[in-house]
Amino acid sequence: MGSVGELGSTMRVLRPEPGLLAFYDGRIDGVRLHSAAPNWLDDGAFGLGTCTYALVEGDDALVYDTHISLGHARIIRRTLAEAGARRIRVVLSHWHVDHVAGNEVFADCEIIAHRLTAETLLAHRAELENGDPPVRPLAMPGTTYEERLELRVGSKVAELRHADVHSLDGTVLVLPDRDLILAGDTLEDPITYVVEPARLETHLAGLERMAGWAIGRILPNHGAPERIATGGYGPGLIEVTRHYVEKLLRSRTEPALRQPDLRGFMPEAFAAGTIVYHPAYEAVHRRNLAAVA
Repeated sequence: MGSVGELGSTMRVLRPEPGLLAFYDGRIDGVRLHSAAPNWLDDGAFGLGTCTYALVEGDDALVYDTHISLGHARIIRRTLAEAGARRIRVVLSHWHVDHVAGNEVFADCEIIAHRLTAETLLAHRAELENGDPPVRPLAMPGTTYEERLELRVGSKVAELRHADVHSLDGTVLVLPDRDLILAGDTLEDPITYVVEPARLETHLAGLERMAGWAIGRILPNHGAPERIATGGYGPGLIEVTRHYVEKLLRSRTEPALRQPDLRGFMPEAFAAGTIVYHPAYEAVHRRNLAAVA
């Protein structure tokens, strides 16, 4: 197990564009943060690489997910204070543990989520607070919305939209004046992580709906740091994700499609450079195939 200091000490603060901070950690060979035993932090969030975001203008800041530990969240909050932010609000992309683990650091701020996120967090609260590592105490959202909610960050508009992709409660953050979407886990590079296999057809419909939004640039919570640092992905990431999900669904009845090698499953997308290969996703792909089968 690699040795690191305080949780968050390996986090990089990227700046994809003015007024947008991206807090990236993970994908560091030989390093584990929590333990040598299998756990959600090392084998999921850190191994795959996790990025959360903050919009900052003047003394106003909007945080999109609170990261994978309290240590990471404290660094985010300190960075925002140093940037002059005094009014901080938080948006949760969905209920999964690697997106809410830092909530307690922002417990004195307004935490906004979809109604389903609040309900699902409540239903899974004991599980999250007693996990490995635990998220205890779990700070809950105090403000909820349904389909859309418009917020202002300084002079800029940020629109929350419900997206039933990856998880039934997904929230994406659209910045229309920047032609940009913060996608949470609805889109992931190189492939989506299937957690609701029985609902994949619904998620595919959600991806088709997102494709109609005509968004030019995409910043996911799990992706290649070099792509995130230079402004994100193009709309091709939506089409590649749709193709991957469609192929997974077909693999239920077409055993010949159950190619366990990720690059062999999506050769055209990797060759085109739309997605970036990362070896940790081989296990995710094999797990996805098993889940849908």
